[in-house]
Amino acid sequence: MIAPVEPKSHTNFQPMLAGRTFLKIDHVGKTFYRNGIESEVLRDVSLSIDRGAYISIIGHSGCGKSTLLNLIAGLTGVTSGAILLEDREVNAPGPERAVVFQNHSLLPWLTVYDNVRIAVDKVFGALRSKSERNDWTMHNLGLVQMTHAKDKRPAEISGGMKQRVGIARGLAMEPKVLLMDEPFGALDALTRAHLQDQVMEIHARLGNTMIMITHDVDEAVLLSDKIVMMTNGPSARIGEVLAVDLPRPRHRLELVSDPTYIAAREAVMKFLYERHSYVEAAA
Repeated sequence: MIAPVEPKSHTNFQPMLAGRTFLKIDHVGKTFYRNGIESEVLRDVSLSIDRGAYISIIGHSGCGKSTLLNLIAGLTGVTSGAILLEDREVNAPGPERAVVFQNHSLLPWLTVYDNVRIAVDKVFGALRSKSERNDWTMHNLGLVQMTHAKDKRPAEISGGMKQRVGIARGLAMEPKVLLMDEPFGALDALTRAHLQDQVMEIHARLGNTMIMITHDVDEAVLLSDKIVMMTNGPSARIGEVLAVDLPRPRHRLELVSDPTYIAAREAVMKFLYERHSYVEAAA
């Protein structure tokens, strides 16, 4: 487990460009200002992420998990520090960082096919022919096993199928980083397990970088190379980073009695339980 970096002054901050880390979160802070009230959500968050890694971010509600994801996505700007993707500062949304939200965010008037195709056309409209874009759309629907429902609209498919379409749309943008904000949180247990398995298979096949927010400890241990554990907000930081040293491919039934899996699960549970106790003691 890696201890968080001690706070440093951000006066005249200059991003550190010397390293070749794929994605670097460099002493990032985020403060919101509403009606003259200042609210510091994140303070001095630092993390280096390797290309092709699967990272889970976990912590209690209000610890800034979604805010951190939005900063990486460029949906909101940092207050201090910097986020660097391949040594380029992230300061706006871009197709190299696709987001899959918990509510899937599909356009209800479009078919499954068109919900993916709209992203393909946006990113590749000037780069690929119409036929190539059609093939690429169908390829990504195939990755999540949704080609059979390509002509259906969101109201005609299940919640799990909607999430699969959302993942297909994200993958179809060929992002360098796929960001997922509790993508399985609203699903029943069996659907959730099936989608987790699909995501593991896609990650193994494509080798892309994935960052996922979750509240589920077992999900984090099953899917992740590293689990980033956030302290409680306000002014949340990274409390610990746990490396999950389990070989891939991973099979959930085989991991139930695996000592490494059990130890990783206990470490995350211990961290979350202690943080919960701090909240109760302060109440």
